[in-house]
Amino acid sequence: MNYNEAVEKLQKFGQTHVLKYYDELLESQKLELLAQIEATDFSVTALCNNASYEVEKGVITPLAAMQLSEIEANKEEFRTLGVDAIKKGKVGAVLLAGGMGTRLGSDDPKGMYNIGLTKDVYIFERIVNNLMDVVKETSTWIHLFIMTSDKNHDATTRFFKEHDYFGYNQEYVTFFMQEMAPAADYNGKVYMEEKGKIATSPNGNGGWFISMAKWGVLDIVKKAGIEWLNIFAVDNVLQRIADPIFVGATIANNAAVGSKVVRKAAPDEKVGVMCLEDGRPSIVEYYEITDEMMNAKDENGDPAYNFGVILNYLFKVCDLEEIMNKHMPLHIVEKKIPYIDENGKYVNPEAPNGYKFENLVLDMIHLLDSCLPFEVVRNKEFAPIKNKTGVDSVESARELLKQNGVEL
Repeated sequence: MNYNEAVEKLQKFGQTHVLKYYDELLESQKLELLAQIEATDFSVTALCNNASYEVEKGVITPLAAMQLSEIEANKEEFRTLGVDAIKKGKVGAVLLAGGMGTRLGSDDPKGMYNIGLTKDVYIFERIVNNLMDVVKETSTWIHLFIMTSDKNHDATTRFFKEHDYFGYNQEYVTFFMQEMAPAADYNGKVYMEEKGKIATSPNGNGGWFISMAKWGVLDIVKKAGIEWLNIFAVDNVLQRIADPIFVGATIANNAAVGSKVVRKAAPDEKVGVMCLEDGRPSIVEYYEITDEMMNAKDENGDPAYNFGVILNYLFKVCDLEEIMNKHMPLHIVEKKIPYIDENGKYVNPEAPNGYKFENLVLDMIHLLDSCLPFEVVRNKEFAPIKNKTGVDSVESARELLKQNGVEL
């Protein structure tokens, strides 16, 4: 894209301020900015004109989970199926690691955070060790795809190389970058992060498969014969990845997607729950759960919406390819967005000052025909690190790791 083409595109969306400092930039910076303008979808900023925009929910009904008792009764059958799929190279793992450790007080990628007490123990290290458990169990290397963002790609790849991939076979590790979306003020004007760079943010946890395709990583998946992808978030340091019993249960139930869930700690716990929406699998976010849903009971008298998702899903690749080109709702999220002001001064706001735009994995699930909610033991597989202290924090995760025999 040349300068005149950039001006034409920006005029179309009312974003010509993006070129305000163009003449001050080095030639290399000019080229980078023009490339970013070409790649950016400015049409999303139109949502700012309707700040109350919400994706409408359909009719919500319960979706029963496969509970621990049923899993225990069938675990050998499930394990056999799962191990067989893994040994045949049909299972891959996708780590969603595009975020930074800002809420933990770190300027590094979140996975680089050191949770050790007497020695170095990094979040990335715990993730790799958890996957290594299954590698050893099945005597098979599982292809690990790691999604970064433009904010942390270089630091993440360098960190893995410096630590020799924490003992993982690097031939089975592939990095790819998440697609980015522009960040805008309340009037829909995109912010500038630098004089030559538009402020952007990752396009949500539902953008991972399209990002794989755009980076050519889907070609690796197909060439390797991978039929299932287990996606999971970076912040849960206890989760079991490519778990053969989970894989086997999903296959045995002929489900398009499996979802690991935990029994909620309290009716109002801030976790999304699996459900049916207009008869199709979906997720109701915690802030959407009504008092009626909280009080609803199943046929056994137990809470009907009692299993929270932990962002650990097993997707069938062929189904993902079918839905890839379908329209997914775009969610508008109010956030604090660092920017340069009209005088070119960098501002790091203390309060929300605009919107980011995201696709969510729950919308991918809703496009599929079936889902198996699969219960796991909470204190054995759920130790999220979202805060430095308090609930779902470094402190609470350390205690859970200790309970599970992990030396810190």
